[in-house]
Amino acid sequence: MQVPASFDYQRAESVDEALELLRRYGEEARVVAGGHSLLPMMKLRLASPEVLVDINDLHELDHIALVGDELRVGALTRHRTLLESELVGRYFPIVHDAEKVIADPPVRNRGTIGGSLCQADPSEDLSAVCGALHALAVIRGADGERIVSMADFHQGPYETAVGVGEMLTEVRLPVLPGAGSAYEKVERKAGDWAVAAAGVALTLREGRIADAGVGLAAVGAGALNLHAVQTLLNGSEPSEALYEEAGRVASESCSPVTDGRGSAEYKRHLADELTRRALRRAVARAGRPIGSTAREA
Repeated sequence: MQVPASFDYQRAESVDEALELLRRYGEEARVVAGGHSLLPMMKLRLASPEVLVDINDLHELDHIALVGDELRVGALTRHRTLLESELVGRYFPIVHDAEKVIADPPVRNRGTIGGSLCQADPSEDLSAVCGALHALAVIRGADGERIVSMADFHQGPYETAVGVGEMLTEVRLPVLPGAGSAYEKVERKAGDWAVAAAGVALTLREGRIADAGVGLAAVGAGALNLHAVQTLLNGSEPSEALYEEAGRVASESCSPVTDGRGSAEYKRHLADELTRRALRRAVARAGRPIGSTAREA
């Protein structure tokens, strides 16, 4: 039987109260919402917080709103809400692509975008998605708010820029004209962690790629935002030759390991192929009116 170590439990009724609890208990406190990442780690004794701060009553963190040129998503927004949001699908089809293949309905009903990002698991789908979208993370603490790029938010496996006494409150996605995005994933069975996955976001300006973002999942730390591929894509005209080169650079820029899901060589092959596929779909979507439901190949 897998049983976590003993811990105290506090249920916050406001963001300020949650921050005060996190400040009071310091490094021994962890935030819990859906709990689908944290609780399994506690049962395996891979994490042993002394205090859990429950934020499920903080409804001000559960929102999706278009503000200026940003889509703002509260950290407590559930996977199911993201999947069912017409606004998210209209501007960021990559999010719907990913949400459809994240775990199963019970997990999507409870899990949150904030929990997924703060887990900072290199195999986590939304981390790769937000890396590709150049998302911004809003972190709040006793001294106020600070905004961190997703490239700086993820600082290593299971490590983020959220400090002691702070919490992630919002994710901001830039809405760009002429944008397209897509996510491709290979898994052993429906709802499983990825063997490998690739997310691509970009815009088309006068027939050339701009604002490119590429994030890979499950192929090693440091692949959530691939600068080498982005540099290759920006300013280039879409073509099969470009997609092939982008896939090659992506496979060379990741560091997969052999495990029960596949060999490192196989995962590199997937990084190559899935980057090409996501890039093709992202370019095709960028050429359509926002919200188009045209059938895809």
